[in-house]
Amino acid sequence: MPVKNRFAELLPEITAWRRDLHENPEILFETHRTSAIVAEKLKAFGCDEIVTGIGRTGVVGLIKGKTDTSGKVIGLRADMDALPIHEQTGLDYKSKVDGAMHACGHDGHTAMLLGAAQYLAETRNFDGTVAVIFQPAEEGGGGGREMCEDGMMDRFGIQEVYGMHNWPGKPVGSFAIRPGAFFAATDQFDITIEGKGGHAAKPQETVDSTLVAAHVVTALQSIASRNADPVDQIVVSVTSIESSSKAFNVIAQRVHLKGTVRTMSAGMRDMAETRLKAICEGTAATFGATAEVTYYRGYPCMVNHDDQTAFAADVAKSVAGACDDAPLVMGGEDFAFMLEERPGAYILVGNGDSASVHHPEYNFNDDAIPAGCSWWAEIVEQRMPVA
Repeated sequence: MPVKNRFAELLPEITAWRRDLHENPEILFETHRTSAIVAEKLKAFGCDEIVTGIGRTGVVGLIKGKTDTSGKVIGLRADMDALPIHEQTGLDYKSKVDGAMHACGHDGHTAMLLGAAQYLAETRNFDGTVAVIFQPAEEGGGGGREMCEDGMMDRFGIQEVYGMHNWPGKPVGSFAIRPGAFFAATDQFDITIEGKGGHAAKPQETVDSTLVAAHVVTALQSIASRNADPVDQIVVSVTSIESSSKAFNVIAQRVHLKGTVRTMSAGMRDMAETRLKAICEGTAATFGATAEVTYYRGYPCMVNHDDQTAFAADVAKSVAGACDDAPLVMGGEDFAFMLEERPGAYILVGNGDSASVHHPEYNFNDDAIPAGCSWWAEIVEQRMPVA
């Protein structure tokens, strides 16, 4: 069962929606225009119920099938928010908002789920109910968590949930997935090294916080090289170093470090947090300084459920003829919160030879729309077939 003909027919219309969203990006929870457009279109499609304001600016639409003997409710989720990036694509429909850009393809995800919703509302060739979920604030805001905390799963009786992300470098319209841990837990840390500042010509009278910070940065790499099992995945990156001194002849009193930790299991995550704090405090103490460490737990590891992953792969094969094994991804994805509440799966759809996501020259490939729409529609029709 290849790409549905209906989505080939709808491609110009869905593409127009996508490009309008691309021109008008909105960041984090400020997806007011996008959410309003989504709700308006779901109403025009004839959805049975539309609820706004879930997770602040999230939208959920319910579409009932021809029958409901199964009692099943399946959720399909797309993210809506953009990134604080200055676009450099030169497209005719480039961002009109300075410093905001759809650099991760959420405009494409939203447009594809709208296309699937239109088809499902037209045909209703399934036995049960589908909840189309449009989520704000995936890019660091935890919109998925907030929608779950607003009781979305219980309120709509969602039993399974499925998500999708475009993937640059993979052939357009092809698919890839993996069971189990897929996207990493994403944590952040702030470290303040406090020494004793003074004249750069008299280091013996100081406790050089810059020297301490340098040793801390080096020592933190031992978490991955000497504390973690070599077959496990972990990344510890110090991404910012800022000294209180801006002069060439002053030894800084204080240095501030920032960074991120990425892990693929709860045990590795706990170990990394414990070791990071111990290394910072111990290294600082060795030099007579102090280290104050603040560790922020971000998105959890996103874990695909085995049964739903196998089903999602089979659906992808029915649409595209094949489904590849996806690699582990050390980036984060807050669909993880939804998969913690309900069984489900997350799949990658090829975006072709494009710039990588989060790059100022990235653009979602509209040629992927029919495949993405078809996969979502087939998830519903194959999981809840009409008897």
